[in-house]
Amino acid sequence: MEHIGLERLTGLIAFARAGDLGSYSAAARSLSITPSAVSKSVQRLEKQLGVALFTRTTRSLVLTPEGQELHQRARRLLLAAEEIEQAASTLRAEPSGVLRIAAPVPLGIHLLAPALPVFRKQYPDITLDLRLNDQFVDLVEEGIDVALRIGDLADSRLLSRRLAEQKLRCFATPDYLAKRGTPGHPEQLTEHDLINLRFQSSGQMLRWPFQLDSKAVELIPDAQIIVDSSDALLAALLNGAGIGMTSQLLARPYLENGSLVPVLASFTVENRVITAVWPQSRRANPAVRAFLDFLPTLFA
Repeated sequence: MEHIGLERLTGLIAFARAGDLGSYSAAARSLSITPSAVSKSVQRLEKQLGVALFTRTTRSLVLTPEGQELHQRARRLLLAAEEIEQAASTLRAEPSGVLRIAAPVPLGIHLLAPALPVFRKQYPDITLDLRLNDQFVDLVEEGIDVALRIGDLADSRLLSRRLAEQKLRCFATPDYLAKRGTPGHPEQLTEHDLINLRFQSSGQMLRWPFQLDSKAVELIPDAQIIVDSSDALLAALLNGAGIGMTSQLLARPYLENGSLVPVLASFTVENRVITAVWPQSRRANPAVRAFLDFLPTLFA
């Protein structure tokens, strides 16, 4: 296929605008060039294409039948050029407006919500709308700009950026372990009080993953306390109820202040990925781009 030259491209744009406005003078004002430049561009284009595009009168330009046929195609080229200019202008614009964010409840409460004031301090013209739901929402249908997802991505319409590995680990308080001892192998969990999570979305129990030798295994512990909220699980753990499994990200503040300590850390499996996803229609939105650049700082 023959590649289009710059001269022909310029002629097509001049032709499209002259056909829209009906004169070389008006087209020239619109394109910020001289009428002579428009006229010469169109004449060169006619010579290259081998057809007459306009019937010229002393007062106006009239599209020939061939010109009418080609004009709509040339207009699409002109519109595409204008869209590129608009997109570039959007990219340069200061982030502002409403940014709608969706996330699973635990990540939203423990990770996103505390960080939102920091983000708004950097971008005060953005209004944040955080929506928490443990079930996947249709971003396009719900008008969501950015979402955090845990696990496999099924929607190929979305753009994505990997943020972190989610590490599920066992935790307990130092006091509990001082009284009951620290298990050295997952098999020894049967000797302890255990807390497990039931998923609200499915009613299923959390399977605890462990790396045993070269094989990853999952087990559902015989728990004495079952809750359907990550917050409730953390509250029970912090009050010495036993050993429970949750995300390293959610437990991080309590690890840093010593309220919790990891258990069976050498058996940890990195089993699911945390990903940011957003619709293709939002890829040039300055607020979306600013938030996507901000997100990795939460997982550092």
